[in-house]
Amino acid sequence: MRGKQELESGSEGTGRRMSLLNKFGAFGAVAATLVLAGCRQDMHDQPKFFPQRGTTLFEDGRSVRPQVADTVGRNQLHQDSYFYTGLVDGKEGDGLPFAVSEEVLKRGQERYNVYCTPCHSRVGNGEGMIVQRGYAKAGDFHTARLEAAPLGHFFHVITNGYGAMPEYSAQVSPADRWAIVAYIRALQLSQKAQPADVPAGAHVEPLSDIAQQEGLPAAFIKDWHVPATAVTGTPNGEPLTLPAPGESAKPSSAQPALRQPANNPGETPKQ
Repeated sequence: MRGKQELESGSEGTGRRMSLLNKFGAFGAVAATLVLAGCRQDMHDQPKFFPQRGTTLFEDGRSVRPQVADTVGRNQLHQDSYFYTGLVDGKEGDGLPFAVSEEVLKRGQERYNVYCTPCHSRVGNGEGMIVQRGYAKAGDFHTARLEAAPLGHFFHVITNGYGAMPEYSAQVSPADRWAIVAYIRALQLSQKAQPADVPAGAHVEPLSDIAQQEGLPAAFIKDWHVPATAVTGTPNGEPLTLPAPGESAKPSSAQPALRQPANNPGETPKQ
């Protein structure tokens, strides 16, 4: 009798375990179905437009949609074209697009000293430090050509580059470019200032006295000279001159400059 009861009890326990296993199995099957359903290729093969491919979604068959009328890209709303180009009808204009103040000149000096002095030097003679170390000679702002150049010329050059000079539109904002232009004109005036240019009653100190007060050597106020290591890359050995916007290039009649051999300085120069 006892053996029969134990056998029946064991059968019941086995039945309960099988029932639990079946339930867990069914739950696992449902869970696996849900997981597999989420692994479809919809994210991989999702409907989308590929650049320059056609589509049947729009009537014109183009996937790339035309720009909405009267919209502009960010930083492209240049209503004042002269402020952003320095050009008037495709030619370099003269004058500044805003009034010049002491603050503008100070800002121009600060930006000039950061970006321009390595090539053009602090006084704008084109004999900056990297020119002294062999880079192409930069423009001398105190030549007759650049003294007569319109202000738009300097803005256009800063914006687009000139010869070996790269463009600085990414580094210098339009307003700062015009501030630099104003300071360049001030540099040009400062190097040829006359007593009559000084306001009445103003005290003017000799440059030699100022250099001495600043602890600078006496040679600081003397004329600078381009070292022999500086290069121009032009046939006549002069700085590169490009035609201004709106002007056609003129053929140069200058003779090639003599080249000094690098290995033997005493050797006769060759054409």
